[in-house]
Amino acid sequence: MLANPSGLRSTPCYSHPSHFTFSSRSKLLLSPNCPRFLCSKKSSKFCSLSLLLSINGIGGNRFSVKALAESGFSQPVAAAADSGVGGSGFLQPVSVKIPFGDREILIETGHIGRQASGSVMATDGETIVYTSVCLSDVPIEPSDFFPLSVNYQERFSAAGRTSGGFFKREGRTKDNEVLICRLIDRPLRPTMPKGFYHETQLLSWVLSYDGLHPPDALAVTAAGIAVALSEVPNSKGIAGVRVGLLGDKFVVNPTTKEMEDSTLDLFLAGTDGAILMIEGYCDFLPEEKLLEAVQVGQDAVKAICTAVEALVKKCGKPKMFDAIKLPPPELYQLVEEIAGDELHEVLQIRSKIPRRKAISLLEDKVINILTDKGYISTGDTSGTVETVQDLLDEEDEDEEIVVDGEVDEGDVHIKPVSRKFIPLFTEVDVKLVFKEVSSKFLRRRIVEGGKRSDGRSPEGIRLITSRCGLLPRAHGSALFTRGETQSLAVVTLGDKQMAQKVDNLANVEEYKRFYLQYSFPPSCVGEVGRIGAPSRREIGHGTLAERALEPILPTEDEFPYTIRVESTITESNGSSSMASVCGGYLALQDAGVPLNCSIAGIAMGLVLDTEEFGGDGTPLILSDITGSEDASGDMDFKVAGNEHGITAFQMDIKVGGITLPVMKEALLQARDGRRHVLAEMLKCSPPPAKRLSKYAPLIHIMKVAPEKINKIIGSGGKKVKSIIEETGVEAIDTQDDGIVKITAKDLSSLEKSKSIISNLTMVPTVGDIFRNCEIKSIAPYGVFVEIAPGREGLCHISELTSDWLAKAEDAFKVGDRVDVKLIEVNDKGQLRLSRRTLLPVPEANPEEPSSKQLSGDSAEVLDSNEVSDKNTPKKYVNVSKADGLAEEKIEQVKDKSSTTKLASSSKSNSPENTLLPRKKVFKRIRKSSSKAVTGVSGKDGE
Repeated sequence: MLANPSGLRSTPCYSHPSHFTFSSRSKLLLSPNCPRFLCSKKSSKFCSLSLLLSINGIGGNRFSVKALAESGFSQPVAAAADSGVGGSGFLQPVSVKIPFGDREILIETGHIGRQASGSVMATDGETIVYTSVCLSDVPIEPSDFFPLSVNYQERFSAAGRTSGGFFKREGRTKDNEVLICRLIDRPLRPTMPKGFYHETQLLSWVLSYDGLHPPDALAVTAAGIAVALSEVPNSKGIAGVRVGLLGDKFVVNPTTKEMEDSTLDLFLAGTDGAILMIEGYCDFLPEEKLLEAVQVGQDAVKAICTAVEALVKKCGKPKMFDAIKLPPPELYQLVEEIAGDELHEVLQIRSKIPRRKAISLLEDKVINILTDKGYISTGDTSGTVETVQDLLDEEDEDEEIVVDGEVDEGDVHIKPVSRKFIPLFTEVDVKLVFKEVSSKFLRRRIVEGGKRSDGRSPEGIRLITSRCGLLPRAHGSALFTRGETQSLAVVTLGDKQMAQKVDNLANVEEYKRFYLQYSFPPSCVGEVGRIGAPSRREIGHGTLAERALEPILPTEDEFPYTIRVESTITESNGSSSMASVCGGYLALQDAGVPLNCSIAGIAMGLVLDTEEFGGDGTPLILSDITGSEDASGDMDFKVAGNEHGITAFQMDIKVGGITLPVMKEALLQARDGRRHVLAEMLKCSPPPAKRLSKYAPLIHIMKVAPEKINKIIGSGGKKVKSIIEETGVEAIDTQDDGIVKITAKDLSSLEKSKSIISNLTMVPTVGDIFRNCEIKSIAPYGVFVEIAPGREGLCHISELTSDWLAKAEDAFKVGDRVDVKLIEVNDKGQLRLSRRTLLPVPEANPEEPSSKQLSGDSAEVLDSNEVSDKNTPKKYVNVSKADGLAEEKIEQVKDKSSTTKLASSSKSNSPENTLLPRKKVFKRIRKSSSKAVTGVSGKDGE
């Protein structure tokens, strides 16, 4: 008979107790009632059979598995196995509806993923999230970190789409998915018991998305239900909700449309009696209003958890509480006796690196002492491995120890192996206990002595220094230092092409014009580590700092730049994300970004159970926590904002949860801390420049007629590309509403591109005069003159000169420059130009007849209404002084001519003449020539 340790964990049918039992020493026992080993005693060939398999562990540990069975089998093992995993072995499908704010969601289990330890399908509207939980069969090496991994994926097929890349398949996890993974992981981890070392994997997929119901809160709730239904021995079921604020009304799990008008985005997760995690962003919301929102969210979570508890009682699997393996209690006493006095002194070292090295040396000392005394094994042991507790256990009389034996048909070959005593503890156990004892001593020092490791009081803030402008070529830079935590923030300004594209399920093209990228290199903590893609922690911290700074930024109309902030942590001893907020604010000021107000961030800690360490039981709130206080404390609460309100917050709980009164005290103490930090930031030396760097790009915004945008772009973008090449600007961005943004490195190229675009999009009016325009082409009926880049008009042959022309080529050629006047714009937008109207009228020849003689000649009087006023100059473009003098001369000639014509017309007594308007046009026809001289008369002498 062979026993496979990897197959010892079973999936029971839930209608009977589990076939597996787990001892406190990680000894897995197969129950005699297990279907795989049910047999008939009458057909037994042997009185009993006991197999003990030894599996090598890490660090010298041994993991023993004991299989107990009656001799003989009534049916093959395979058949029994099939009966255990058949249709009757699976959980029957169950569907329930549970409250989810002002609506209900559908929870289904037993339909899909039946081989997983727990699986759930959660439906909200037409948004569906599927979540599964699985466990490893064999525990890993003990550690102080629960082996939980969470993966969340938004399938594009959920929204009827495919990936836009070359590979039509989801690839690397997007930032938004990473953030939701963290939302799932953070509230689950505090509910997991210490000593449970089976790797646990939680997978979550968005299978359908309706664009109205967000999947993140649904995914957190589905994960909590899946874990509650599985064999994972978690202490409490969890749920997650989002709370929005519409006007003065709080809304639980608002839709995406409602969130567009919400001034609060609060995400809360917890159990039916406590809060485990909150994260949110708002626009300077007061602390009192935030607490009201938390209360609303907690009530909604409680209602969900109550419904989930009823579901777990109905179809939940037995929990693996027997698999929990904790270090022996007597080890705690031994470690305290050996390291107690020295540990108390080491924890008083104020600097992080010396304190860390001293603690590491003390840990090695404890291990060496216990090893010398025989409590810790120095190498691998051979043969059968039994713990001390195993030596005390009595074996049944019919059990025999068989190692490396064979089961023959008629005999059993037994190779006796003597039991070997091994030490009580492993090295891993000692390290785990030493860490817990160190944490206990640190908490006791804070509660009893009122002093922290660096000598501060619970409300104390570390020394703050800051400086700006340390990087001359960067658009803005700042170095913010708080104690042993330091952030180097750098701001880069650019145009829309620098914006971050966000790929989402909503199929809406979204670009972020402001983003903050957080980096945490291993050198900031004095360690050696891998450098690669940003970790989940880096993405989460960067998003928190980004959302904290976003409310103080100007609008795009006020400041048309894309803003990128890089925060590189150069030193870290707690609260590096809040240092990024402070450093980012100073760097933005140094870059000349017109911010609305100042902002700062601070991290708060907590010692919840003070009575254990000699206190009165009141929770102790710590301001500006360090790394050791974060690791040893019960809470990490980050709050950013100013003295009036909050812009971003994030809280993680490491215990069973906290209540609203504790959170209120933490928020009020955090407000006092922010005020202190803001006051210290005002002392920045050198201060922020508060002006654009000379190395920053220049951006000019123009407004043109929307229908003229195509003229700027040109066919296939040829025109805009040619403008960029010709002027040397970096980019020209056009929008359908007529907004044009020009990005340039220098002012000259910017002005040149502005001139070209202005000419391209200008709307000419009749009467405009254009000087020094180039003739682009010649046709039989006239010439085409370019009045502006890309804008040409026709000057008919009759409008070229006052004299008669047979061909335009006779007087003009391509490349000549002429002055023209716009006399008509037809329905198609085509321009008709005239050069003749700008030519001076020749003065009267003395030899010609006088005005008196002219009266005898034939004359034709035309009403001014019959003559187009297109010849009347209305507007002059680029008129030089010489041109102005010429125009004055023309007007003087016209005045003289009009006076003569009025005198001659007054001699006529015709009634028609008396009815003529005051403004007339006279065309004098000379018998000797076909040329006409035109004059204009009026009451103002024009």
